[in-house]
Amino acid sequence: MKKEYSIKVKDLPEEEKPREKLKKYGPNALKNYELLSIILGKGTIKEDVFGIAKRVIDEYGSRAITTEADVEKVKKILEIGDVHACQVVACFELGRRFFSQTKEVCIRTPEDAFKYLSEMKKLNKEHFRGLYLDVKNKLIRDEIISIGTLTTNLIHPREVFQPAIQYSAVGIILAHNHPSGDPTPSKDDIAVTHQIMEVGKVMDIDVLDHIIIGDDQFVSLKEKGEM
Repeated sequence: MKKEYSIKVKDLPEEEKPREKLKKYGPNALKNYELLSIILGKGTIKEDVFGIAKRVIDEYGSRAITTEADVEKVKKILEIGDVHACQVVACFELGRRFFSQTKEVCIRTPEDAFKYLSEMKKLNKEHFRGLYLDVKNKLIRDEIISIGTLTTNLIHPREVFQPAIQYSAVGIILAHNHPSGDPTPSKDDIAVTHQIMEVGKVMDIDVLDHIIIGDDQFVSLKEKGEM
């Protein structure tokens, strides 16, 4: 992946700075990272606010970050400080509260899951996600469980099932991306799935599928007979 040139806010022409653009053209004229940079306010000695804002969205995923409520997890995964992590979590929590009446998401098929998670194909690191469903297959929680190459050593079942217990989910769809673009499951992918399934049987929580996402394609371990 080619490394982009880094542009700092202070180096931009005055009219191109996020706050000036917001005042002059309104929020629709700004990209997601520009809006987030306004929330964050300033960067650090090591990283400009643009760099932090872009990284938050690129490394976490724009859909996933809107559901994240754990400040310590955001700090750890994105390697940002207390203040910035609190700002990120607070701004999206405020958005969720204001727009809590938005259309419900139901996931009934692997295709539904892939469509919902399609942004993951753009991520340059492996993300392991859990989609938590109620009895009507309505999505009640979208959780990033880990970031990094998926192995049985990386994933502990409690990290998968804790949100299921907290939000009273009856089913879980696991998902992760392959940055290589090839969604073919590895031995570790299958081993992790079987490990989590065994715990699910004990806890009486269904592990419905594990979706592996590549470039505009996906593999369902359920459909492949691996579950």
